[in-house]
Amino acid sequence: MSAARGTRRWLTICAIAATLGLIGSPAVSVPLPSTAHPGTAAAPADKGDGGSEADEIQEGADQRAEARTSPGVVAPGAFGAAWDQLKDLPNTGGNWHHLTGLVYNSDDPRYRDASSNSTAGMGNVTGRTAAVAADTNGHVYLGSAGGGVWRSSTGGGHWEPISDQLPTQSTGALALDGRGRLWLGTGEASTNSDAYLGSGVYVLDHPEHGAFSTRSRVGGAELDGTTIHELRFGGDKVWAATSRGVWSHSATDLGGAWTLEFAPNPAYLPGGTLANDPNAPYKNLTNDIAIDPKDPTKVVLAVGWRSGDPSNGFYAKAADGSWQPLSNLGELPTDAADVGAVTFARSADGSRYYAIDQSPAMLAGNPASGLAGIYVSKSGSPFGQWTKIADYTKLAGSGSALNKADDSPGEQSWYDQSLQVDPANPDHVYAGLEEVFETKDGGTNWNTVGPYWNFPFACWNADPTKQSGNCPQTTHPDQHALAVGVQNGQSYVLAGNDGGLYKRPVNGQVDALGHGTDWTSLNDGTVDTLEYYSVGVGQDPSGRGLAITGGLQDNGQSMLRPHDTVMGSNFGGDGGDTLTDPANGCNIAQEYVYLAINVTQDCAANDGTGAATTYAVAPPDNALGGAGARFIAPLAADQQNAKLWVAGGRHVWIQSQGYAIRDASAWSSAFDLGAGHVATAVAASGGKVYVGWCGPCNNQGFTRGIAVGNADGTGWQQLNLPVDATVPNRYLSGLAIDPNNSAHVYLAVNGFSRHWTEGAGAGVGHVFESTDSGASWRDISANLPDVPTDSLVVTKSGGLALATDLGVVFRAAGQANWKRVGELPAVAVDQLKLGPDGKLYAATHGRGLWSITLHECGED
Repeated sequence: MSAARGTRRWLTICAIAATLGLIGSPAVSVPLPSTAHPGTAAAPADKGDGGSEADEIQEGADQRAEARTSPGVVAPGAFGAAWDQLKDLPNTGGNWHHLTGLVYNSDDPRYRDASSNSTAGMGNVTGRTAAVAADTNGHVYLGSAGGGVWRSSTGGGHWEPISDQLPTQSTGALALDGRGRLWLGTGEASTNSDAYLGSGVYVLDHPEHGAFSTRSRVGGAELDGTTIHELRFGGDKVWAATSRGVWSHSATDLGGAWTLEFAPNPAYLPGGTLANDPNAPYKNLTNDIAIDPKDPTKVVLAVGWRSGDPSNGFYAKAADGSWQPLSNLGELPTDAADVGAVTFARSADGSRYYAIDQSPAMLAGNPASGLAGIYVSKSGSPFGQWTKIADYTKLAGSGSALNKADDSPGEQSWYDQSLQVDPANPDHVYAGLEEVFETKDGGTNWNTVGPYWNFPFACWNADPTKQSGNCPQTTHPDQHALAVGVQNGQSYVLAGNDGGLYKRPVNGQVDALGHGTDWTSLNDGTVDTLEYYSVGVGQDPSGRGLAITGGLQDNGQSMLRPHDTVMGSNFGGDGGDTLTDPANGCNIAQEYVYLAINVTQDCAANDGTGAATTYAVAPPDNALGGAGARFIAPLAADQQNAKLWVAGGRHVWIQSQGYAIRDASAWSSAFDLGAGHVATAVAASGGKVYVGWCGPCNNQGFTRGIAVGNADGTGWQQLNLPVDATVPNRYLSGLAIDPNNSAHVYLAVNGFSRHWTEGAGAGVGHVFESTDSGASWRDISANLPDVPTDSLVVTKSGGLALATDLGVVFRAAGQANWKRVGELPAVAVDQLKLGPDGKLYAATHGRGLWSITLHECGED
């Protein structure tokens, strides 16, 4: 084995979504965990990422959020307006080619080098699953975080997308009602930073065939721009727990408006006196609704922001019709400091209610876990009395892979929560946190049937002929959804997580450790919801075609080589930015987080028995964690000199050894951006370097700027960009230099214009051009929709291709206006690259990797 396994934990980045994109973490009544836990099990010292996983979750929370919302708060409606504008653009024509529509094996035996998580045991993966529903006829519905809703008619597998016509592909909730209709609540509600808002609730009358359409929306626009955590049914009503309170609607008459049942802080809702307050997105978060099975008029609402708010708690209707906090539910906490994210589940016979509760106080003060506990109401009523049946210490002793004093189950219980009761047995419960837990006796005894990974267990070894030594298949970590389905009379449980969807028999088998021995991955390559941050393309050294790679949210780095029928993972954890040698696609630099860069010159191909061929070469800013670099920090090679690299943290780091770099000492600082400033975009050509930065990067005093200088450290200056400059005071997300003139540069600006964004200097426009090295700029947005932009490239003929949160647009050389490039689903495109084959490559955050030939876009 080339190196010890388990050094790259999967990380999540937490913030709550704002309109279209996201909103960064606010000032909260309970402080976030400190960043003073270096060297914990969540982040071993050799990982080089600057702190524990919980710390990194908090430090990385704001990146995508800040990019889309700073310098202020984004008003509802921005997303829908942008989608309508994009659809009205003329189209270049041409067809995108889907590159990642094949199995992605995270345990691929070809890639078991030092920085790989191969052999962890989760097998085939795809992007994050946020919701799942299943019927008794083998139909399974997968709701992905950013890639839409998918249907299987075979109990899982052979998937087809059924929501591509909707203006958002972000799923918050899925539910089948008593008539067999499928309800979709859009807008992922996991409060992580790449969770996008939705456009409301939709219903599909016959979900076993057909697809969602905009005509199937329930009610009006009341829930546009929200996240939806749960949909629950009681009597003739459907209830929605959203980021703007709890709402209800008739489940029989789908017209008419939604009714706002309860918002704990209505002044912070749109139109309220405090709607523009920086904390507004967090003041009316609701998590779930528990409805008494014997009397649907008796309802308990779970309200709570994960980091704490005075209004957190459980609420019920008083005699006067007002909603009032409950103060006595037995052992289920009711104090605001101990009620955070909550999930309910009830048994089919109505005899049991179960709940998971995450504690803001524990999140702030307990480095091991934020889990208050798992609870049961044996009366079947949500009003209790409730009894605790598990806490994090009990679960840690149930066969968990997370059993250390500072790294235990529920560490991310604000993000990982799901519950499912066996319809045939009210005492048989599955609970999802980072891992999957099961009890068959109402909580007296628990097994970790889906451990985080297999590395800590004696059954694990790096035998290249096996997936994970002698350990059974497990699931991917970070559980978000559970459901029970039936096919051909056989019941199965479905677990949705950051790696897609898995299933096992409801009454499955376990080994001596309590681990399930019968999990099956349902990620068969027909579903692609992979969330890419980056893409890299180069000629494969075999001479048979291209090697294509990319960094992913929680699914490492994918590696696709010519004639592959299975895509492998050659780096683990979160995959950030990517550099690939166009002449040799096995020369790869891969970023983990905070500039934790690794380099390989053989695609990191290693069956685990040879010497390591991956080298950790992080610049010094990596040691500072979030103070030294963005969670996903920018990395680029000079257009004229592929050996000259630029990495952006607080400093502008330069190295000139290319892929032959073997030690971090090769980096030198060309420029210090200043205390509190970190790079957001970098570009270099002929030794001239441009760097966009922010700091502070959130709406609490947001500042941005551009520094320009030379790679040799000379000539550096900060450009004059006052708040009221032509370039808006928003997040600078992309830079591209004319390959024929380094003084000619283009800038992509994220977020929304001042029409939607309340904040100083939000301005207008998204694409800007300078012909004098940034001394002056002009807005070239023209007919471009008001939509966040993420990346841009200059084509060989001088055209501009631009990645946005809703697809790709193109402006031909000599033209002023933009056209939409083909048709992609409504997903964010995080990065564009030009391949050595002349094609344009797109990394989408929810639907994998795609390519298109430029001549199809109108390129000469």
